[in-house]
Amino acid sequence: MRRALQIAALAVLALALAAPASAMGATITAHESRYGKVLFDGADRVLYLFTKEETEKPRCYGECAEAWPPFVVAGKPKAGDGAKGKHIGVTKRRNGSKQGTYNGHPLYYYEHDDPGEILCHDVFEYGGDWLVVTPRGKPAD
Repeated sequence: MRRALQIAALAVLALALAAPASAMGATITAHESRYGKVLFDGADRVLYLFTKEETEKPRCYGECAEAWPPFVVAGKPKAGDGAKGKHIGVTKRRNGSKQGTYNGHPLYYYEHDDPGEILCHDVFEYGGDWLVVTPRGKPAD
Protein backbone atom coordinates (compact mmCIF):
# COMPACT_ATOMS: atom_id res chain seq x y z
CA MET A 1 0.00 0.00 0.00
CA ARG A 2 2.79 2.41 0.92
CA ARG A 3 4.62 1.61 -2.32
CA ALA A 4 1.44 2.31 -4.32
CA LEU A 5 1.08 5.69 -2.61
CA GLN A 6 4.70 6.58 -3.40
CA ILE A 7 4.20 5.66 -7.06
CA ALA A 8 0.99 7.68 -7.21
CA ALA A 9 2.72 10.69 -5.63
CA LEU A 10 5.56 10.47 -8.15
CA ALA A 11 3.08 10.23 -11.02
CA VAL A 12 1.26 13.36 -9.83
CA LEU A 13 4.57 15.21 -9.47
CA ALA A 14 5.66 14.15 -12.96
CA LEU A 15 2.38 15.38 -14.45
CA ALA A 16 2.66 18.70 -12.65
CA LEU A 17 6.21 19.21 -13.92
CA ALA A 18 5.23 18.21 -17.46
CA ALA A 19 2.17 20.52 -17.55
CA PRO A 20 2.58 23.71 -19.53
CA ALA A 21 3.03 26.82 -17.44
CA SER A 22 -0.30 27.99 -18.80
CA ALA A 23 -2.08 25.15 -17.03
CA MET A 24 -0.89 26.37 -13.65
CA GLY A 25 -2.51 29.81 -13.34
CA ALA A 26 -2.51 31.11 -16.90
CA THR A 27 -1.91 34.77 -17.65
CA ILE A 28 -2.00 36.60 -20.96
CA THR A 29 0.15 39.70 -21.30
CA ALA A 30 1.11 41.98 -24.19
CA HIS A 31 4.42 43.60 -24.92
CA GLU A 32 6.42 45.02 -27.76
CA SER A 33 7.91 42.87 -30.50
CA ARG A 34 9.11 43.45 -34.06
CA TYR A 35 5.40 43.08 -35.04
CA GLY A 36 4.23 45.72 -32.58
CA LYS A 37 2.54 44.91 -29.29
CA VAL A 38 1.50 41.22 -29.24
CA LEU A 39 0.25 38.60 -26.78
CA PHE A 40 2.43 36.34 -24.65
CA ASP A 41 1.67 33.90 -21.85
CA GLY A 42 2.95 34.44 -18.32
CA ALA A 43 6.18 32.58 -19.17
CA ASP A 44 6.93 35.01 -22.05
CA ARG A 45 5.97 32.56 -24.83
CA VAL A 46 4.24 34.22 -27.76
CA LEU A 47 0.67 33.18 -28.61
CA TYR A 48 -0.64 32.59 -32.14
CA LEU A 49 -4.04 32.35 -33.80
CA PHE A 50 -4.86 30.01 -36.72
CA THR A 51 -6.87 31.56 -39.57
CA LYS A 52 -8.45 28.22 -40.48
CA GLU A 53 -10.47 28.60 -37.28
CA GLU A 54 -13.33 31.02 -37.89
CA THR A 55 -15.03 30.27 -34.56
CA GLU A 56 -13.87 29.35 -31.04
CA LYS A 57 -13.94 25.67 -32.06
CA PRO A 58 -10.34 24.37 -32.35
CA ARG A 59 -9.45 22.70 -35.65
CA CYS A 60 -5.79 21.92 -34.94
CA TYR A 61 -5.31 18.30 -33.82
CA GLY A 62 -2.83 15.47 -34.43
CA GLU A 63 0.32 16.55 -36.28
CA CYS A 64 -0.94 20.12 -36.33
CA ALA A 65 -1.20 20.21 -32.52
CA GLU A 66 2.28 18.69 -32.21
CA ALA A 67 3.79 21.54 -34.23
CA TRP A 68 1.40 24.13 -32.79
CA PRO A 69 0.56 23.06 -29.22
CA PRO A 70 -2.66 24.56 -27.89
CA PHE A 71 -2.60 27.06 -25.02
CA VAL A 72 -4.09 24.60 -22.53
CA VAL A 73 -5.48 26.14 -19.36
CA ALA A 74 -7.13 24.96 -16.16
CA GLY A 75 -9.64 27.83 -16.23
CA LYS A 76 -10.09 31.29 -17.70
CA PRO A 77 -6.69 32.98 -17.99
CA LYS A 78 -6.05 36.28 -16.23
CA ALA A 79 -5.36 39.51 -18.07
CA GLY A 80 -1.84 40.70 -17.37
CA ASP A 81 -0.13 43.92 -18.47
CA GLY A 82 -1.43 45.08 -21.84
CA ALA A 83 -4.07 42.34 -22.32
CA LYS A 84 -7.80 43.06 -22.22
CA GLY A 85 -9.82 40.85 -19.89
CA LYS A 86 -12.98 41.26 -21.98
CA HIS A 87 -11.26 39.40 -24.85
CA ILE A 88 -10.10 36.42 -22.75
CA GLY A 89 -12.05 33.17 -22.70
CA VAL A 90 -11.80 29.40 -22.97
CA THR A 91 -13.04 26.75 -25.36
CA LYS A 92 -13.19 22.99 -25.00
CA ARG A 93 -11.01 20.63 -27.03
CA ARG A 94 -12.18 17.18 -28.20
CA ASN A 95 -10.31 15.49 -25.31
CA GLY A 96 -12.14 17.67 -22.78
CA SER A 97 -9.19 19.94 -21.98
CA LYS A 98 -9.65 23.71 -22.02
CA GLN A 99 -7.88 26.00 -24.44
CA GLY A 100 -7.43 29.72 -23.86
CA THR A 101 -8.98 32.08 -26.40
CA TYR A 102 -8.59 35.75 -27.15
CA ASN A 103 -11.31 37.70 -28.97
CA GLY A 104 -12.85 34.36 -29.98
CA HIS A 105 -9.61 32.88 -31.37
CA PRO A 106 -8.18 29.68 -29.85
CA LEU A 107 -4.54 30.36 -28.93
CA TYR A 108 -1.48 28.27 -29.72
CA TYR A 109 2.28 28.12 -29.29
CA TYR A 110 4.82 27.22 -31.95
CA GLU A 111 6.83 24.21 -30.76
CA HIS A 112 10.24 25.75 -31.53
CA ASP A 113 9.68 29.22 -30.04
CA ASP A 114 11.67 29.86 -26.89
CA PRO A 115 10.47 32.49 -24.40
CA GLY A 116 10.54 35.92 -26.03
CA GLU A 117 10.96 34.46 -29.52
CA ILE A 118 8.65 34.77 -32.53
CA LEU A 119 9.80 32.37 -35.25
CA CYS A 120 6.64 31.65 -37.25
CA HIS A 121 4.47 34.73 -37.67
CA ASP A 122 2.68 34.76 -41.03
CA VAL A 123 3.39 31.12 -41.87
CA PHE A 124 0.90 29.03 -43.88
CA GLU A 125 0.67 25.49 -42.52
CA TYR A 126 -2.09 22.90 -41.94
CA GLY A 127 -4.57 24.79 -44.09
CA GLY A 128 -4.27 28.27 -42.61
CA ASP A 129 -2.02 31.13 -41.59
CA TRP A 130 -0.41 31.29 -38.15
CA LEU A 131 -0.26 34.84 -36.86
CA VAL A 132 0.70 36.53 -33.60
CA VAL A 133 -2.15 38.41 -31.92
CA THR A 134 -2.44 42.07 -30.95
CA PRO A 135 -4.10 43.23 -27.69
CA ARG A 136 -7.12 44.23 -29.82
CA GLY A 137 -7.53 40.54 -30.70
CA LYS A 138 -6.54 40.96 -34.33
CA PRO A 139 -3.62 39.39 -36.21
CA ALA A 140 -0.46 41.49 -36.22
CA ASP A 141 0.75 42.90 -39.56
